[in-house]
Amino acid sequence: MIRLLLVIIAAMIATTAVAKTHRDPAMRRQFMYDNPCPATGSTKGACPGWQVDHVVPLKCGGADAPANMQWLTIGDHKAKTKREAKSCRAKSARRR
Repeated sequence: MIRLLLVIIAAMIATTAVAKTHRDPAMRRQFMYDNPCPATGSTKGACPGWQVDHVVPLKCGGADAPANMQWLTIGDHKAKTKREAKSCRAKSARRR
C-alpha cells in the first residue's frame, strides 16, 4: 500500500514538472501580435531567420508569457539555448 502511494506521489511530481515547461500557443500569438516579425513586419505566420525565445527559459522557471519573450536570430537562439542548458543543469544540481 505504501509503495503504491509513493508511486502516485512520484507521478504527481513528474506531472507538475512537465507543466512548468508547457508552452501555450496563445501566448506566442500574443507576443507576435504585440511584436511583429523583425524580417517581415507580419504579426502572423513564419518569421524567416528569426525565432521567438523565452528570456528566462521555461525549464529554469521562466513564465510562458509575452513579457518573457523576445525575437532572436536562429543562430543567436541556438547559442543561447546551449548556454542555458548548461546553466540550468548546474542550478538544478545545486538545489539537490
